[in-house]
Amino acid sequence: MPKITIIGAGSTVFTRNFLGDILLFPELAGSTIHLMDIDPVRLSESEMAAHRLAETLAVTPAIHATTDRKEALDGADYVICTIQVGGYEPATVIDFEIPKKYGLRQTIGDTLGIGGIMRGLRTIPVLLDICTDMERFCPDAWLLNYVNPMAINCGAISRASKIKTIGLCHSVRQTIESLAEDTGIPQDQFRYVCAGINHMAFYLRLEQRLPDGTTRDLYPLLHQVITEGRVPYWNQVRYDLLKRFGYFVTESSEHLAEYVSWYIKRDRPDLVEKLNIPLDEYPRRCEAQIAFWEFQRDQMLDPANTMEVKRSGEYGSEIIHSIETGTPRVFNGNVVNHHLIDNLPADAIVEVPCLVDGSGIQPTHVGRLPVQLAALIQTNINVQLLTVEAALTRKRQTIYQAAMLDPHTAAELDPDQICSLVDELIATHGSLLPEYS
Repeated sequence: MPKITIIGAGSTVFTRNFLGDILLFPELAGSTIHLMDIDPVRLSESEMAAHRLAETLAVTPAIHATTDRKEALDGADYVICTIQVGGYEPATVIDFEIPKKYGLRQTIGDTLGIGGIMRGLRTIPVLLDICTDMERFCPDAWLLNYVNPMAINCGAISRASKIKTIGLCHSVRQTIESLAEDTGIPQDQFRYVCAGINHMAFYLRLEQRLPDGTTRDLYPLLHQVITEGRVPYWNQVRYDLLKRFGYFVTESSEHLAEYVSWYIKRDRPDLVEKLNIPLDEYPRRCEAQIAFWEFQRDQMLDPANTMEVKRSGEYGSEIIHSIETGTPRVFNGNVVNHHLIDNLPADAIVEVPCLVDGSGIQPTHVGRLPVQLAALIQTNINVQLLTVEAALTRKRQTIYQAAMLDPHTAAELDPDQICSLVDELIATHGSLLPEYS
């Protein structure tokens, strides 16, 4: 049985869901599970949740919890990373409140934009420390990375470490769930090819499998959603992009709104209202989760309550199961663009269909994207590559360049404002960031 280590296991809800996925596979139910977090209280809660899961499912994994990362990594076969460096407070609050002083508003701030850049700069040093420990204690393990900003983090790992890694995100699957609701087509009848970058991948082919085995194109149904005025109020931005670029994008409208230069304008509150763009959405979610956690924790850990265990839809457990058992599967993963998407840079991190079985993970060649999609994606890759470069070289000038090339930031601020904003963010984050020359 494999040893599976979760770094950042104090994220108790994620840990519970991931372990539920693992333990629902009979072939993995006897795995050794090592939980690791720097917060001993949250770690203890996750450990209790793990034992309750095992009891509920009547399985007997070996569950261990530790604050010692090296102990957790020693001999691991799979390492799941779900850390957040700096937490909601102070880091996320800083990433939102300081840009507001400059008139720069955000929705999520975890992937691109000034928030994504700073989050990446905080996170990369810690991820590379984890990779260094893995090279010593479990050099053959797979690192399954769930940490945002996905492309930036995976890009840094690919350049600075030899560890086998894949970046995982649920946005491709979750988008299919919402499209099933919009079209009335059952999810299990969708067939698709999706590729691009994390949070900006596009469904290059989107079809329904019919009872006779043939397929039909579903894009006419999506355009019909627009013409019939049935676009969900919360998904206006993605459907607007479909209308203008011809393909549907992964991730949510609130994410997409801050990846481009057109939708969030300080002098266009009418546009924000028309498209229902939830400014400051991520801080609101964090506050709600914090407020709800005590109740949720008590419900989760109370032996008197029945713990419901169902699959979360995340890829991680399926990948481990496929490698361990040889069961072939296809999923969308984030990897270096080694001859996968022909008209994107070779050092970019792309999200493409991947095959997984007993021999490991094999990304598949997609070819050329439609030129308008490649052009749009390139605007995000520019920021990602420069942020990785800044993190690895510790050059402040490169951070300025990443921020100046960010579509949303550049649409709202001039170069002097951008540099001042970066300087203030670096100073305020203090010890959460390394020194930049």
